[in-house]
Amino acid sequence: MTFAQLRSFATVARLGSVSAAAEALGVSEPAVSSAVASLRRDLGDALFVRAGHGIRLTPGGERLAATSAEILGLEDRLRHEVREARGERGLLRLVVAPAVAEYVSAPLLDAFTRRRPTLEVAQEVADPEAFAPLLGDRRADVALGPAPAPSPGLESVPFLRYKLVVVAGPRHPLAGRHDVPLATLAGERWLVGPAHADLVRFFADRGLAPPEQGAFSTEAAAQAATAAGEGVTLAIAHTVLDPLRHGTLVRLDVRGTPADGLWHAATLAADRRSPVADALCRFLTTSEATQAIVARPGGVPAGRFRPPVYITIWSAVEAPGD
Repeated sequence: MTFAQLRSFATVARLGSVSAAAEALGVSEPAVSSAVASLRRDLGDALFVRAGHGIRLTPGGERLAATSAEILGLEDRLRHEVREARGERGLLRLVVAPAVAEYVSAPLLDAFTRRRPTLEVAQEVADPEAFAPLLGDRRADVALGPAPAPSPGLESVPFLRYKLVVVAGPRHPLAGRHDVPLATLAGERWLVGPAHADLVRFFADRGLAPPEQGAFSTEAAAQAATAAGEGVTLAIAHTVLDPLRHGTLVRLDVRGTPADGLWHAATLAADRRSPVADALCRFLTTSEATQAIVARPGGVPAGRFRPPVYITIWSAVEAPGD
């Protein structure tokens, strides 16, 4: 049994076909089929059978798919740790919630990697529900965002408490009114970015059904539409300080706001996580990290950050004068 064979099977299991796995791996279909056939012979199990237009894993195949993902994640981590021990670049695999990608990644990683100038960070933006399996399979070292559901072998530590406020355009009819019941705004169009779960939870905690929502690709886009009078939005308070100061947005005095929110850093348990994951978790609890996140400094050197898409590679490169 080889890592290449495990990688071929794990990719087939994840994508649901040999042809899709071959394309993803950049090899031929016969190469993938040969690797899977070798595993079948070695393990004495069919691993998967054809089912309609896809495949169905056997019980043994399901067990191998889960285990191979963890083995391959561990292999990748060990390779990078050996390289780091030789003085080459280390790797931190980070998975983050969309709002964390938009507001936290750049300043946080810029501050953290100033201490580790040879560190490379691979960032994946994912729904928080995916955090636990990504960590458990060692496809991610640290997850940043809402705390994942309790799971054996995972630990989480809070690193940023934030406030949620309701904001609207300056001409909104409720601007200037005090102690507005949330139910008064239930009929409004609420504009949301990727972090729409905060709004759903905000209404549910107050016994109200989720309101009509207009979805945007980023929180900033939702805030811009709000400023244009297209609706109201629930915003992280420190991210709207400038538009509130300049009068392009106004805060509505909604009963129960500001509401508290909390982001966590989740990792494997201490005896299983990588040293660089441990270092990031310790850094996140420092005043330096909090200041970097809340201040959201501009002018992060281009070589240090590339804007987050679904998966991005973020490398720390010493900039002139650092």
